[in-house]
Amino acid sequence: MSGENHPGKDADWSVWMAAAQAGDRDAYRRLLRAITPYVRAIAARLLTHPSDIEDAVQNVLIAVHEARRSYDPARPFRPWLAGIARHRIIDQRRASHRRSAREVPLTQAHEAIMSAEPFDTLADSGLTRAIRQLPAAQRLAIERLKLREHSLLRVARETGVSVGALKVATHRGLRRLRSLLLGEQTA
Repeated sequence: MSGENHPGKDADWSVWMAAAQAGDRDAYRRLLRAITPYVRAIAARLLTHPSDIEDAVQNVLIAVHEARRSYDPARPFRPWLAGIARHRIIDQRRASHRRSAREVPLTQAHEAIMSAEPFDTLADSGLTRAIRQLPAAQRLAIERLKLREHSLLRVARETGVSVGALKVATHRGLRRLRSLLLGEQTA
């Protein structure tokens, strides 16, 4: 028999949990160290990815900590622990499935777009031509604040233009771009 399934383990775990409930920190530390391989084995049966297994172990240990006052020392510890572990791990699997249903894996096309410089993707577009037609202050505001996504404070500090003036230039520039682009589309 492995040490993990030794009949005395349940008795030790129950004694350590009862002592932990009474405030014995050393007993609680021994308990957590002792149950971790057991919890990991349960997680490994229900999950496949190693990082998911380790996340589950941590979640179960947290759940044990949160539920420690509900344990009745007159009852076997292992079924109490197994019930908590199964419920937490199943909840984790459900959350993972919900999350993966909403996610889309990145493709090479996504990576190319993400790595491109902002102006690389705009080269020779109608937007680029429209931006070139803006007055200098509006062009600066649109390029720095909207295309490069710099902060107002950064652009103000680097250019010497006030935050208020940048806001006005951005607003006017966007309004002018809209009319230029709509005018191009109707032409």
